[in-house]
Amino acid sequence: MSNPILNDNRFNEQERILEGMPMTINGTIQITAFLGLLLICAASFVWSRISAGYTDMGMMLTSGGFIVGFILALIISFTRNKILIPVYAVCEGCALGGLSAILEAQFPGMVIQAIAGTFAALFTMLALYKMRLIQVTDKFRSVIFISTASIAVVYLIDIIGSFFGLHVPLIHSVSLGGIAVTLFIVVIAALNLILDFEFIEKGEQMMLPKDFEWYGAFGLMITLVWLYVEILELLSKINRR
Repeated sequence: MSNPILNDNRFNEQERILEGMPMTINGTIQITAFLGLLLICAASFVWSRISAGYTDMGMMLTSGGFIVGFILALIISFTRNKILIPVYAVCEGCALGGLSAILEAQFPGMVIQAIAGTFAALFTMLALYKMRLIQVTDKFRSVIFISTASIAVVYLIDIIGSFFGLHVPLIHSVSLGGIAVTLFIVVIAALNLILDFEFIEKGEQMMLPKDFEWYGAFGLMITLVWLYVEILELLSKINRR
């Protein structure tokens, strides 16, 4: 969930030396917009298939999108292969399109609320970062990293347990405790945006190679996708109470 690719320690000395055009914030924003467009197109296609009654096809694309997207995220994070990043965006679009269509059918209006919540969190975190109201210190990084890793481990345990009919308490509960847990995860996901912003800003300052715009955009997309899914989960729990 956090972005191992967005880590200053992964930059060796050669990568810190400018060769050709440098990474820029504007370039990263443009690539992020391009990836977002791919995601939206894929999501719209899957949503349209489910709405048209092609449920089996839609569910296959949704499940495949989640599985392939997760695998690609791991590959990209540890190989920094930018060619796979647009493919990742399409896969996540398929996954989110199916998930959104299903939840929207159950709770009309939920998707637009989740989208609004995601962008509200994005711009709020950006404002807090630009005004330096949240300082990215070593302690801040450690807290966010440990919290994010812990959440990932809990989710992994829950997935493995589901094969045996077992689940981690509160994760899927619609009780006040379950809602509080999901709200906490939403906050951690939102705070990960601060680390994404710092990477992009420092990448420009350090004049990293142009390719790092793709990695900055990729990291930002991972966080936004996670944040959107968690907001959907939060709204779903609230609506089911």
